[in-house]
Amino acid sequence: MSKVDYQQVNGIALAYLGDAAYEVYVREHLLSKGYTKPTKLHHTATHFVSAKAQAALIDLMQQDELLNKEEWDFFKRGRNANSHTHAKNTDVLTYRISTGFEALMGYLKLSNQPERLDEVANWCIDQVEAGRTE
Repeated sequence: MSKVDYQQVNGIALAYLGDAAYEVYVREHLLSKGYTKPTKLHHTATHFVSAKAQAALIDLMQQDELLNKEEWDFFKRGRNANSHTHAKNTDVLTYRISTGFEALMGYLKLSNQPERLDEVANWCIDQVEAGRTE
């Protein structure tokens, strides 16, 4: 794959990649915990990847001062992006915040920061597991 200039990628495209990147972490986590049935995997994964959970994770990132300025800037790029899709099971604000969460993950992936992506994604998984997003 040729190198993509993450600085030039819009927030929706970053979110598109970030959604997939974070989903892989969640799926690997669930498999490592012994989940094998597709229905159970899917149902359990929603606790990690729903718009509501992602918005709660952003609040926790702010409380815990997890992100640096550049990471917040890419979150805002996704949150503020004009999406032509709409929230299906949540309000517009929660949907926009979750798009920002996904854009953050996409930025970390595209900017070739695998250690930081690991750190942030695993931190998120730990927060969901601890019940901090409920």
